[in-house]
This record gives sequence, C-alpha cells and structure tokens, in this order.
Amino acid sequence: MKPMTRQLDVLSRYPFDPLLKIAFASTDRTQINQHFGSARSFFIYGLDCDHYDLLACSQFGELLEDGREDKLAIKMKALVGCAAVYSQACGASAAKQLLARGIQPLKAPAGSLIRELIRDLQHTMKTRPSPWLAKAMGQCDKPDESRFDKMAAEEWLE
Repeated sequence: MKPMTRQLDVLSRYPFDPLLKIAFASTDRTQINQHFGSARSFFIYGLDCDHYDLLACSQFGELLEDGREDKLAIKMKALVGCAAVYSQACGASAAKQLLARGIQPLKAPAGSLIRELIRDLQHTMKTRPSPWLAKAMGQCDKPDESRFDKMAAEEWLE
C-alpha cells in the first residue's frame, strides 16, 4: 500500500529567487523531530545569504521505521531540487540514495529549531561554505581540463 501524500506549495508575500532549497523533517514546521525514513512531512525552505521563506510542505501517510525501502521513492520525488535535508537520523541506504541525487543528508539533534539551523546555514554561506554547500551554491572550482596536457608537456625524469 502506498502512503497517502500531498504537496502544498506556498505563495510568498515577499517573493525572492532562492539560491538553495533545504528540506526539514518536521511535524510542526518549528523543530527537527523526525527520522528521514519515517518522516510524516518535509518543510522545504528557499534561502539565500540574507533571506528565507517557506516554499512547500510535503506530507506522507503513516510510515514506520521498518527497513522497507519502497517508501523512500516517494520521499526522493518530494525532495527534487533540494540541496540538503535535515532530519534526526538517516539510514545508510537512504543517505546513499540522497547523495546519488545530489541531496546532502544532514543530521540534527531532536528539537533543533529550523530557524536556527537556517541562520547557521546562512552564516556558513557568507563565511566559509563546506564543500557540499559550496557545490550547491555553484561556487566550486571546476577541474582544469588542460591539466593532463600541462603534465605531458613537463620534463619527466626516469
């Protein structure tokens, strides 16, 4: 049986073009209080270095922490376009699937406040983004495609 799902897209009074979309496993839009696999809802926020706003809420039916992976497909679909998802915990298989889709799984202690996690993330965006965050922000350096040509042109001693 497939879990009941609904997606609510939020119209903002102050529209802005978010740099990132970040999801939070929460039942109350205030704190992290769900394990990824059994999360009943994700709240998806758009943010840049100075602003954030709720973009969407995805809700799922009753999901147990039973190790069954068929429930993950619908969650992966709900997170398309997100750079990261915060939850209390995330199983290895789910984490692998998230990373394969370019979504960084992030663990937060139960009760962590979403607004504080967003503020911390914004501060990190302004100061020194971690590798996954820099990549999500489009700031990573692309590898120098000519590096092999440069190495071949060097003098080699045998």
